[in-house]
Amino acid sequence: MAYAADFEKALQVGRPPTICGLFPNSKALIVSGKVIDRAMLAKGKAVALAANGRNYFVIRGALAAAQRANAPLIIEIAKSEGGQKAYCAVNYWNIARIVDALCNELGITVPVAIHADHYGIKNDKDLAAAKVEVPTMFEAGITSIAIDASHLPDDQNLLANLEINPFIPKWAGLETEVGEIKGKEGLSTVPEAKFLIQGLNAHEIFPDWIALNNGTTHGLEASDAGIQVGLTADIHHALVPYKLSGAQHGTSGNSSERLREIAQKTATTKANVATALQMISWGLEVNDYGNAQLDGNGNFIKVPGEGMTEELWAEMVAYADSKGWKKGDYKNLNLTFENKFLAQPKAIRERMAKRVEEFAYKMMTEVFNSRDTAPLAVEAILKAGSYDLGPKGSQIEDPAHWTREQIVERAKSIAGDKGPEGNFED
Repeated sequence: MAYAADFEKALQVGRPPTICGLFPNSKALIVSGKVIDRAMLAKGKAVALAANGRNYFVIRGALAAAQRANAPLIIEIAKSEGGQKAYCAVNYWNIARIVDALCNELGITVPVAIHADHYGIKNDKDLAAAKVEVPTMFEAGITSIAIDASHLPDDQNLLANLEINPFIPKWAGLETEVGEIKGKEGLSTVPEAKFLIQGLNAHEIFPDWIALNNGTTHGLEASDAGIQVGLTADIHHALVPYKLSGAQHGTSGNSSERLREIAQKTATTKANVATALQMISWGLEVNDYGNAQLDGNGNFIKVPGEGMTEELWAEMVAYADSKGWKKGDYKNLNLTFENKFLAQPKAIRERMAKRVEEFAYKMMTEVFNSRDTAPLAVEAILKAGSYDLGPKGSQIEDPAHWTREQIVERAKSIAGDKGPEGNFED
């Protein structure tokens, strides 16, 4: 009962003002992403599952798993998935409402953060639009954001982060990124990461997480090369003075053993799982890596009696074929078919969510070491006595050495291979 009492106290002080305004009578402990990071750090060598809620069933299943594991959870959606040009029905502006409703329905008592993942800024037009759009996302219940200007050169990445920061609430979880996620090409380096974090630090911006290109890709992973643990550890070690945690992208396609290494040997406290959860909810056969398996003809394998009905899956395949879509394009089916998923019989809907729950629970308890970290998250809230936990780091860089002109000049000395050009967005 001690946790129940603390949970009630945390509900009173731990929910950001935007969440209190949107859901005044809610019993859902929706919190800043900072809270989740602090809980993982308190346990040590623990990583929070960040589930990309591409459909309702992923969100429902992940929440149920988190409750079972007694672990705080991040529910997120990326700009490509849920922005203005979304391929999912779940988006930046409705995801908090879905999470809040489900938390109350299911009696979820673990803290949950709502994260806007991969908020991409690729040019000046994107940056101008972000200054309007980002505030609307927080007004709609987002409590954490990843600013991803990694597509830009190092100086422009840093400058974009600096320019958008005033539009992000100070209490919110903050992730930044160096090195565009594109597999083994264009891997992030220590100098690139230090440049970004030092420049932010000089301007009193203290991200909770940094995401790297450390060997992963988004979507369907064809190889098992995956995450480069040593590279990740080296970059995290170089950033120790800035008190930064790591965010791991592209976990689908990496074995459980590789992911355990990330938890044990690096400063990672957040791991995104997107494609795997989508495929699992649909009822497709996946391996330990979370990769959907293909039959001898190169087609996805639908497990009979799992996920959606066989009839609906056949309809989805026919639709994808009519569009000429390849396997990596199947994510685009989410938007067209979400209402058809929801219109299936209750038993079908329940098994879609249950399959996600079982996979996510295993990830939390057997891979990410996040079991029983919910009380640590609540403890962090109560210790702060606030929804705003404040920064982990402090200013150690001299702002006089990080003017716009100096940033542009400094960037010229950073050597690094950015890899091939192309659209590597999630």
